[in-house]
Order: sequence, then C-alpha cells, then structure tokens
Amino acid sequence: MQLIEVTADHGHVDTLVALGEQKNALDVYADERGEMDRCLVRYVISTKRSQELLDALQAAIGAQENWRAVVLPIQASVPGPEDNARPPADEVARRFSFASITVSREVIWNEVTKGARLDLNFLILTVLSTITAGIGMLTDNVAVVIGAMVIAPLLGPNLAFAFGTAIGDRTLMFRALGTNVVGIILALFFSYVIGAFWTGALQSPELLSRTVVGFDSIALALAAGAAAVLSLTTGLSATLVGVMVAVALLPPAAAVGIMLGSGNLAAAGSAGLLLAVNIACVNLVAQIVFVAKGIGPRTWAEKKASRPARYINVSVWLLLVVVLATAIWFARETEGVAEGQGFASPSDVSVD
Repeated sequence: MQLIEVTADHGHVDTLVALGEQKNALDVYADERGEMDRCLVRYVISTKRSQELLDALQAAIGAQENWRAVVLPIQASVPGPEDNARPPADEVARRFSFASITVSREVIWNEVTKGARLDLNFLILTVLSTITAGIGMLTDNVAVVIGAMVIAPLLGPNLAFAFGTAIGDRTLMFRALGTNVVGIILALFFSYVIGAFWTGALQSPELLSRTVVGFDSIALALAAGAAAVLSLTTGLSATLVGVMVAVALLPPAAAVGIMLGSGNLAAAGSAGLLLAVNIACVNLVAQIVFVAKGIGPRTWAEKKASRPARYINVSVWLLLVVVLATAIWFARETEGVAEGQGFASPSDVSVD
C-alpha cells in the first residue's frame, strides 16, 4: 500500500475525493481547513493502483500550478486492507498479469535518476570499484571482485537510459548516456594504469574469465537485465544486488584496461566484446520489459511523439546484439581453425 497526499486549491476538493473513490482507494480523507484557500487530500491505496490514481490526478488538475502530489510508502496499516474492503473482482487477474506494475512511473523515475546523476560520488565510486576489481582479478580474489561488482555504479545509467527511452524523456536519456560514457572511460583509464604497472603474471582465473565470451554470456546478460527491470518495477530493490553481481559491467571494463596496459591486445579485444555484449543486452531487454510492463508516457501526444524513438532504440540494440553474436560465432570458428592447424588461440596466450 501507499499513502498519496495531494495539496491543491480548495475548489478541487470534490474532484479529488471523487477520483479516490473512482480508483478504489482503500481510504480517502479530505482536510478542507488548509491555509490560503488550499486543501489536503490523503489516499490510502494499493500500490498496483497508485499509477492509475496519479495519472487521473495529473489529467484532472495537472494544468494547475498550485498543486503537488507526494507518494509515501506504508509499512503497516491497522486494520489491513482485507479487513475493511473486499478486493475488486479483477484483483486476481491483475496479480497474474505481466503488464501490471507495483511501482508507479513517478517512483521509478525518482529511483533511476539517482543512477544517472554525474557527480563526485559517482566518479569516486567508479574509481574505487575499478581499483578494487582490478586488484581482485589480478590476485584471483573472488570476494574482492564481488565487492567491486556491488559498489560499481555503472548499472544505474544503463537502466536510466532504458527507462528514459520507455517514457520518452530525452533529457534523462542524454544524461544517462553521458554518465555511462564517463564511467566507462574512467574505468578503462584507471585499469589501464594498473595493467601498465603490474609486474606479475596475468594468469588468474578471475581475470582470464573476463576475456572469454560466448553465447552463454548473451543469455546471462539478457536474463539479468530483465531481472533488474522486474525488481525495479516491483519495488524489490534488494534483489538488485544479485543482479549487479550477475551482469556487472565494471569487471569486463577493468579487464579491457588491464590487458591494454599490459600489451595483450587479443585478450583486451575479447574482454571488450564481453563488455559490449553486457551493455547491449541489458539495454535491449530493459527497454522491452519496460514496454511490456506498460510503462510509457502518460498522455496520448507524448506516446505518439516517443514511439519512433522507442522503435529506433530497440532496433539499434537488437541489431547490435545480432552483430555481437555473429562476432562471437566468427571468433569461435577462427579459434577452432587455428587450433586444428596447431596454432595457439589468443585466449591461450598469457602475459608475464
């Protein structure tokens, strides 16, 4: 459940109360004693129905300047919703409908914009996680690599870009794209420095595993990207930690820089291919899941304006995934031919 508080001009109080009743709010309270001819209306409503109410509020009084809606989570309610109201007849169907969301568009926007913010904290986290991932992979320390995956902030900009595409928010799209590019460049630079000054052998399984890419990498990135969006749209943000580990973008980026710094261009190319696969698959499946969940612009005009950009973005990411899959197949065929002729494959070459 959620608590939605709306402040508006006093003349809208009847409209606001009627909207709450129309959208099956569990409780509607109107305080008409506000100052400066304003009213306060509180709704206790099911999380799955909060988006409908917010859209109705924006359609009814969105053109007015002197209003605001605040969405607050409810930890508990006494009596519970099952005690004071019979659930609607379509509640069971809504529970098993993939298109139903439990978090409103506005709440998701507030979450993803944090990940798209380019500030000092993002830069520091990227540098620290790059150093952590680089040392962890070079010393074959699995726990350290997992720690770098969890603190790495590179998943946020990709989800923000996909969400911006789904709702037609170009400002969010370009902000997320810029943050993502800066983060990857920063990770490549610092990992390159680590690789250039590392004097030991580059033979740890943690590092070499980031230079191997296959069709299973595509399947993993697609599954983890879909899980990330589902956890975001259902409010289960704690599960994002597991998703970050599964499809972390930082270790492959760090592996690219380390291999470039050490002069192993073949291994750097393989790690770069894995990084590209993760980015493309996460963005592709994230946009598809957002659309499938019914998340998009609110008004008809906004939907019409954003539809071409959405189709173009999905087509581009799909084409990129196909190209990357072809590159993986070609690399495997080339490696097989080289092994058949007695030559060592690039993945078998280590750098001391």
